[in-house]
Amino acid sequence: MPKRLTAEQQAAYQRDGYVAPIDIFPADEIAEIRAEIEAAEASWPNALDGAGRNNGHLALPVLDRIVHDSRVLDAIEDVLGGDILAAGSTLFIKEPQSEGFISWHQDARYAGMEPHDWVTGWVAISNVTEENGCMYMIPGSHHAPLRDHVDTFGDDNLLTRGQEVQDVDKAAAVPLPLKPGQMSLHHPRTVHGSGANRSDERRIGFALQSYITPRVHQVLGEMYVQSARGSEGGHSHIEAPRVGEAMSDEAVAMRIDANQKLSNILYAGAERKRDY
Repeated sequence: MPKRLTAEQQAAYQRDGYVAPIDIFPADEIAEIRAEIEAAEASWPNALDGAGRNNGHLALPVLDRIVHDSRVLDAIEDVLGGDILAAGSTLFIKEPQSEGFISWHQDARYAGMEPHDWVTGWVAISNVTEENGCMYMIPGSHHAPLRDHVDTFGDDNLLTRGQEVQDVDKAAAVPLPLKPGQMSLHHPRTVHGSGANRSDERRIGFALQSYITPRVHQVLGEMYVQSARGSEGGHSHIEAPRVGEAMSDEAVAMRIDANQKLSNILYAGAERKRDY
């Protein structure tokens, strides 16, 4: 029996390569989470922006709690099974009337995690609409092999290399609007992207990028993981402890190392690097 997803949602994930919306956090709880994230932004202005957007769960308890929340993990288990490792996170914030966008891409192209026995969760911290830059998915694109990407390094492209799949059938794209506290899941080969924020409100999303099974290996470098559910150990990665005090010296140092390792993976073979 599924723990969080319905049988129809499980079938949709297998068929389409994504599923949404999944109700996770009630309105009052996600409002408290947002307030705590924005308080952290005020206290540590550079900790969650640009190069600081990655692996925030290693240094901030509010993001750690999302990564390890049983309701989130129930949905992940319905896709991956009961042995789950948390292998990273990214906080994506699009400010009002900003130009930042995410080009059409597949997570698996540059992540270096094989086999593709993993899934990305995406939690809406704010309201997420077509106007403010929700994700769009190409249904069924995960059934095909990985596609070639072109590195654009576009100024407004929020992806590391500005990597982009060419010749996407945009007419087939399906928007994924989410209410605060809802989550989507997508397969590592699913082609997806998102537009700019044309609204007067912030768009805040927390990508749980990604949850993997112990049989997944990192073939481009090293990475930190945390045992999230099921048996501990039995994997080939660096085990990271859960954060205690927010932005402690130990947590910050580990996060810096994790982000450097992530940068080495994401920019493997690239002609240049950006600072995120």
